[in-house]
Amino acid sequence: MKKILIITVLCLSSFAFSQSRISKADKLFDKLWYKEAAVLYETEVRALEDKSFENEEEYKRLLQRAGDAYFFNTDMSNAYKWYDRLVSEFYTSVEPEYIFRYAHTLEGIGKYRDAKRWMKEFSKRTENKDDRSKHLDQVELTVEDVLDIEPRFTLKNVSVNTKYSDFGPQYYKDKLIYSSAVDSSVFHTRIYHWNEQPFLNMYVGNLNEIESDLKNTGEFSKALNTRYHEATLAFSPDQTKVYFTRNNYNGDLGRDSKGTNHLKLYSAELLNDEEGELTWQNVNELPFNSEDYSVGHPSVSEDGKLLYFVSDMPGSIGATDIFVVDILENGYSAPRNLGEKVNTAGREMFPFITNSTLYLASDGHLGLGGLDVYQSSIVDENFVAPQNLGAPLNSELDDFGFIIKELENKGFVCSNRLTGKGDDDIYSFVRLPEPTCDQSIRGYVSNTVTGERLSDVKMTLVADGEELENTTTDLNGSYKFKKVLDCNTKYTVLAEKTGYAKRDKLAKTEDRPGETIVALGMETLNPLIVEEGGLLKIKIGIIYFDLDKSFIRNDASIELNKVVLLMNQYPNMVIKIESHTDSRNTHEYNVDLSDRRAKSTRDYIISQGIEANRIESAKGYGEEQLINGCKDGVKCTEGEHQLNRRSEFIIIKM
Repeated sequence: MKKILIITVLCLSSFAFSQSRISKADKLFDKLWYKEAAVLYETEVRALEDKSFENEEEYKRLLQRAGDAYFFNTDMSNAYKWYDRLVSEFYTSVEPEYIFRYAHTLEGIGKYRDAKRWMKEFSKRTENKDDRSKHLDQVELTVEDVLDIEPRFTLKNVSVNTKYSDFGPQYYKDKLIYSSAVDSSVFHTRIYHWNEQPFLNMYVGNLNEIESDLKNTGEFSKALNTRYHEATLAFSPDQTKVYFTRNNYNGDLGRDSKGTNHLKLYSAELLNDEEGELTWQNVNELPFNSEDYSVGHPSVSEDGKLLYFVSDMPGSIGATDIFVVDILENGYSAPRNLGEKVNTAGREMFPFITNSTLYLASDGHLGLGGLDVYQSSIVDENFVAPQNLGAPLNSELDDFGFIIKELENKGFVCSNRLTGKGDDDIYSFVRLPEPTCDQSIRGYVSNTVTGERLSDVKMTLVADGEELENTTTDLNGSYKFKKVLDCNTKYTVLAEKTGYAKRDKLAKTEDRPGETIVALGMETLNPLIVEEGGLLKIKIGIIYFDLDKSFIRNDASIELNKVVLLMNQYPNMVIKIESHTDSRNTHEYNVDLSDRRAKSTRDYIISQGIEANRIESAKGYGEEQLINGCKDGVKCTEGEHQLNRRSEFIIIKM
C-alpha cells in the first residue's frame, strides 16, 4: 500500500511538473517567444514518446504547437518534422489549416510535388472555399513553371551582414539605410525572444556601386532608434520626411487586450536643430495606427502622393495585406486595400513601388516556399496579377524586401536562405536585361462552307487601335505579316474580300519567341454567292431554253428573279453574263445560239428594273468552255451534255 502511494505521488508530481512545463510553453508562445516555446514543447513531446498518453487531444495540441513555434519563426525544416508527425498520427481529424501549413513546409524544404498533393487535400477539405488553395494550386501555373522561369538576377551577399537579422534596405541620397539586430550595445544586450536576437535598429551603409557592396558607417539616427524595434523605412521624394516602422512604444510598450504589442508607422521631418545641424525631428504616429492591429513596412510613390504599407487591420483579405493612402497637404486619406488581385488569404508584405511596378513579398501566390518576391505591373492605373520573379532571386525559404533602381537594373533583396551568413541577410543584385521575345503572325483563310482556301483576301494587322500592315493571301489562301510583335501582345487580324462578310479575330501572341498562327473562316454575303475557280458567281438553278430557242421560259424566269432580287439587295453589284452550249451542232451555230441566249437573259434582268450599266457584258461562248470531256466525236449521255448547257453570272464588283 505504501509503495502504491509513493508511486501515485510520484506520478502526480510528474504530471504536475509536465503541466507546469506546458503552461510555461503556452505563455511563451502567446508572447511570441517562439524559440523558447519550441524547446519546451519538444521536451514535452519527447517525454511522452515512451509512455502511454491517454489524452490524445492534448498530445495532438502539443504536436501542433511544436510545429507552429517553428512555422511562425519560418524554420520550415523543423516545422515540417512536427507537422509530419501530426498529419501521420491524426490524418483523419487534423484541421484543414494544418494541412495548409504542412503543404507550405513541404514547399519550404523543396518537396514541391508532395506540397501540390497536400494542397489539393487542403482544397478538398475546405470545399474549395479557401482562396489560398486557388492561389497555390493553380491549373494554368505550377511550381515547375516557376522553376522554369529564365534566371534574370545575379545575387551577392553584402559585407554588412551579421549572424543576426539584417534586412529592410532603402535608398537614401547616395547611401543605403537598413535594419539590423547586430549587438551594438556596450554594457547590456536586450534580447527579443521571438528569435532570441537583439532588438532591431536602423543603420547607414555606404554604397560601393562598382562591387555592389555595403559598408556600415553607424546608426542612421539616434533620435529615431529606441530600445525596441525600428525597421523598414521610406522617404519622401525630396528626402526631408521619413516613414518608419516601430513597436507601439512611447516611453512604454503599448499592448492590446490580449497583451500583444503591435507595430506602428511613424513619420519624422529633417529639420535644423538649435545648433543648425540637420536632424530628424517631430516624430509622429500616423493616424491609421491602432492598439489592436499592426501597421508597417512603408513605401512612397515616386511622385510623393501615395503611401503603401502592410497591415492586418479590419478589411484585410488575409493574414496581412498591402494598403495605400493618399498623402494629403494636411494629413492622409482613409486606407484602401489593394484588393484580391494583389492580396491573398496569406501574407503580402514589404511593398516597394516604382512608376510602373509594385514589388512585394507573398506566401499566398504560387511560389517556391515561404515568402517569394513578385512584381505587379501597373496597367491603366490598375495592378495586374503578381508574377513570380523566379530563382535565384527566390528560394525555398523567405525572400523579401526587394528594392530596385529600375533604370540601372540594380537593387537589393533579403533572404534567410541557408547559404547566408546569419538569419536574414541582405543581397545586392543585378537584373539582367529581359531577353527579346518576338512573334510574327501568319495563317490562312478558308471558305467556312466549302473549306476551300481563299486567295486575294485583304489582310490587315491592327494593335492598340493602330493599323500596322496590309497584305493579301496567296493562291493557297496563306498570308504572313512582315511586322514583328512582342510576345503576349493583343492584336486583331482583319480579313476582307469582295462578296464575303468581313471577318476579324482578336488574338494574343504566344509567350515565347516564334510564330503565332491565326486561321480565319469567311462566309459569302449570301448563300447564292459562291466562289469557283477564283471567280465569284451567282449560283442559281439551270436556265432551260427550248430546243434551238433563246426566249425566257417561265421556269427560267423564276431562277433569274433570284439574280434580280440579289442585285436589288446589293445596289453596287455589277455582273457579266456568260452562256454556254454542249458540243452538238456546229461550232458557229453554238456560238450564235449561246450569244442570243446570253443577251435574252440580260434583257430579262433589265426588264425587271435593273439598270443596264450594271450588266457589264452578255456573251455566248458556244462549246468553247466545256466543263467535261464531251467534245465532238465523244459519245456522252444526255445528262453529261446537259452539264455543258449553262448560264453563268459572274460578279465583277459589289
